[in-house]
Amino acid sequence: MTSNSLTPELLRVCDANLNRLREGIRVVEDILRYQRNDKQKASKLKQLRHQARTPEYKKLLKERDSINDVLKTSTKSEQKRSSVEDIVISNLKRAQESARVLEELYKLEDTALSERFKTIRYELYTMEKEILLSEG
Repeated sequence: MTSNSLTPELLRVCDANLNRLREGIRVVEDILRYQRNDKQKASKLKQLRHQARTPEYKKLLKERDSINDVLKTSTKSEQKRSSVEDIVISNLKRAQESARVLEELYKLEDTALSERFKTIRYELYTMEKEILLSEG
């Protein structure tokens, strides 16, 4: 790759990962909010979810092609969860991985945005420990 900008294909990667990041955070946020009644942690996740935005939403949306996504079919492991804790873990990992992809890709165009996703990723690592090692 010789270009230092986000091509339409890379914008598609960013779009997919922004969606994954926000969706993963939202699942955990709602579990903490409604099942655990943990206002503090749910609020922190809500704050992170709102930080997971870019100024180029329509540019990303233009490149979205979910109909032709070659891996949109769920794997067997994605179709089954054995506990709420499994759901929390899966969604935290999903969000962390997506934040890492965004951090790396935005290094090509916007280092401040790249750093925002790095900060979100590290906040999610901290939240993971707090959520999974707390009572409830």
